[in-house]
Amino acid sequence: MQKKLTLTVDEIVYEGLHKKIGRGRISHFIQELVRPHITEEDLDAAYREMSLEEKREQDALEWSEGLIGDFSNEPR
Repeated sequence: MQKKLTLTVDEIVYEGLHKKIGRGRISHFIQELVRPHITEEDLDAAYREMSLEEKREQDALEWSEGLIGDFSNEPR
């Protein structure tokens, strides 16, 4: 679900966003810049929780180990 947010920025920033990012793309640009700063803790907690799932971790290990063999057979 999206929410509307009103921001106040300096005129130079405003003009730069319109010039460099383009009208209609500014919200996405700002969201992608901000997201890592506010979701990091949640992401760390999710990774910790996933690491406790032994079956999933074993499957992930087997999958990643299988990739090593595939890569080593590729021509250089």
